[in-house]
Amino acid sequence: MMTVNKDLLDILACPQCKGDLHLNENETGLVCEACRLLYEIRDGIPIMLIDEATPLESR
Repeated sequence: MMTVNKDLLDILACPQCKGDLHLNENETGLVCEACRLLYEIRDGIPIMLIDEATPLESR
């Protein structure tokens, strides 16, 4: 599994709300808590397309 570069993570923002993102627990995606979306990471590349984001389950 390839991880995303820390410097890249520092500058990425949610494409929908422009809010902060953080890695999920198993480091397979980036989470926007404000939009409740998960952006998948494939081969070390974050897929930052709103249409391909996965909605997170409600708490």
